Amino acid sequence: QERSSSPSVLRSVSSTWKEGLLNRKRPFVGRCCHSCTPQSKEKLFNSSIPSLGLRNVIYINETHTRHRGWLARRLCYVLFVLEHDVRKDMFARNVVENVLKNSRVEKATIDVAIESNPDAMESNVDPKAINKVKRKARGILQEMVANISPAFIRMTGWVLLKLFNGFFWSIQIHKGQLEMVKKAATEHNAPLVFLPVHKSHIDYLLLTFILFCHNIKAPHIAAGNNLNIPIFSTLIRKLGGFFIRRRLDETPGGKKDVLYRSLLHAYTEELLRQQQFLEIYLEGTRSRSGKPSPARAGLLSIVVDALCSSSIPDVLIVPVGISYDRIIEGNYNSEQLGKPKKNESLWGVARGVFRMLRKNYGCVRVDFTQPFSLKEYLDTQRNKQLPAPLTLEQIMVPAIVAAQPDQPVFNGEEEVHLNSRDLTDEPWRRQVIANLAKHVLFTANKSSAVMSTHIVACLLLYRHRDGVFLSKLVEDFFSMKEEILSRDFDLGFSGNSEDVVMHALHLLGNCVTVTNAGRNAEFCISPRTTIPALFELNFYSNGLFHVFITEAIIACSVLAMLREQTADLVESTSKTLVSQERLIRKAAGLSQFLSNEVAVALPCQMVYQVFNDTLGRLIQYGVLLVAEEEQEELSPTEEPWPKKFPEPLSWRSDEEDEDSDFGEEQRDRYLKVSLSPEHQEFFTFLQRILAPVLEAYSAAAIFVHSLKSPITESEYTHQLFRYLLTRTEKKVAAFGESATHYLVKNTVKTFKELGVFKEKREGGVTTLELSTTFLPQANRNKLLQYILGFSLL
Repeated sequence: QERSSSPSVLRSVSSTWKEGLLNRKRPFVGRCCHSCTPQSKEKLFNSSIPSLGLRNVIYINETHTRHRGWLARRLCYVLFVLEHDVRKDMFARNVVENVLKNSRVEKATIDVAIESNPDAMESNVDPKAINKVKRKARGILQEMVANISPAFIRMTGWVLLKLFNGFFWSIQIHKGQLEMVKKAATEHNAPLVFLPVHKSHIDYLLLTFILFCHNIKAPHIAAGNNLNIPIFSTLIRKLGGFFIRRRLDETPGGKKDVLYRSLLHAYTEELLRQQQFLEIYLEGTRSRSGKPSPARAGLLSIVVDALCSSSIPDVLIVPVGISYDRIIEGNYNSEQLGKPKKNESLWGVARGVFRMLRKNYGCVRVDFTQPFSLKEYLDTQRNKQLPAPLTLEQIMVPAIVAAQPDQPVFNGEEEVHLNSRDLTDEPWRRQVIANLAKHVLFTANKSSAVMSTHIVACLLLYRHRDGVFLSKLVEDFFSMKEEILSRDFDLGFSGNSEDVVMHALHLLGNCVTVTNAGRNAEFCISPRTTIPALFELNFYSNGLFHVFITEAIIACSVLAMLREQTADLVESTSKTLVSQERLIRKAAGLSQFLSNEVAVALPCQMVYQVFNDTLGRLIQYGVLLVAEEEQEELSPTEEPWPKKFPEPLSWRSDEEDEDSDFGEEQRDRYLKVSLSPEHQEFFTFLQRILAPVLEAYSAAAIFVHSLKSPITESEYTHQLFRYLLTRTEKKVAAFGESATHYLVKNTVKTFKELGVFKEKREGGVTTLELSTTFLPQANRNKLLQYILGFSLL
């Protein structure tokens, strides 16, 4: 046998595929939310926009310039960047002086001066102390602010055209989406705030480059101060980057740094007041899992406050989805194996650039969603009755510990609503901003195109883990492509399926093994079983996670219900049937339990409605069948209809109850899984998608039994990670990717929110111990059994 991880056949993908990569017939993604921003949904959009199709922004020739001829062909990149409109007067002026004169900054300056001399009164503060604080404030600003250079943007545009053409096949954008953004930028008297998902360090350059290519002025980019390194920081500032602390309260005593906060607030407000565009990464850091990280709404809250203080009339929010065939970092395996993140350095940046020049990273797709009015969003929220947020402990503990395993219920209290509708009310403000951040991140992720590497990695891990012939992989790839498009998600590729699969296999490189039994034999493809290979394949397969997550939760919930019925020795006629109503409740509970892993719905959507729609889709596809003739016989008369759920777990409003599609007939419907081999295989595939996550959580629930005395959170996380990694190394784990460090951290976070652990914080150190609820071993066993019920193990 001949074995190779990347044989020459994978490198011989025809160049004609590159030309046929872009296809006009796509679902148009990223429209505004009809519930939160109905007016914005009708603006900027017209029926011709979806038909404008895709464009490769790095494919530039003489037709993209005003010149023709041999010389124009040779100098087309130079002519292209010179003809784009970038002027100094487009950007902010006198920013530092205006910020220092801001009333918020002046008040903070006096407060800090008084704090340094507690005996002084506000009326007679020592001028020297004030001047010292002012000098400190100016120094902080000099470190923070951007200094955009139009000439440098042009030069960078030329350099990036050269570089991107070297290591990307294409960078695709939808012309209709950019048309809406350009219209918003030129016709609306409001600054734009771009809120992209964060996959790679190249994201910063990518967005600025695309906007430059479409004559949209460069945004000011909020970058972490970990990138504030010599020489490199100067380049970032000239492109619009401004540096903010990763943690706002980096003071020796851990107190709130009021001066820094006031400067950041005033600087952001000044940029918006001068009609400057912003680019903020809500996740705060690059995703190490391939899925969006939880949103951090710090800078977004400043934008909201600036709007509400009436200093600016409106702000247009633009969520942005970004997808890579392969990220330039390759993978985050070192961090997923528990190693600390390396600090950025100039040498590290230089090495990264040289490494990129030697490789090709396939295709990139960037999706700009429809801009929406922040003012309209906030006004809509004021007209809604926001429920008081419930903790995971309030929602889930009754379902896990009490005798109602499929019914997440409230604590028996009346549903509580946040009555205030004003941003001056802190609880209401926090809830609105948190919902906005979740809304934006969900939209950006949902709009992100699925790439060929995502599909191939997912198929190899969760459908063909033991290996598959190339022809079968191509066949399943084509089927998966159709499944994705049918769910209104877009693809970041097109062309002949076999060529696309070969392209993806080449990019996945050392993660796959290609076996050839002889000259005329067919290639056999299998995933490598080493831990780094499994972690990397899992990272790319997670690009498909958001497409099938609700169906995967339904599939695991069906499995749990069938196990319960078998354990309860239910009559044979109903062993394979599940109540639709109970199934939706079971799925809603699991989605809440896994809320740190994935969001299944927008904050304005009802979880139960989302799962009802998912069930409808599975019934429509024939994966689930309605057992109409069994309904009357099997209707559970002994099970009363439960009390009204709290709104986060509700799927019907009071108004809908009187005249609703969800009548008695819908409630009593019974379902069963189709026995067709094709449908059974798909159902198992759905269960396998969630299997690594559930295995990590079940292993964490087992490890909880080892906690005998208080332990620091960092030490407990390290011990749990070593436990999971050892299970993988000894081949005990069914899914080796369940040991990734991000999953370990998420299990600890979830168990804290669930009330399994009690936290104590002293001197910046968090200590964990078992809570009184989970101190009894019986309750810890119930937690484990709850998770195992859904697990395909």
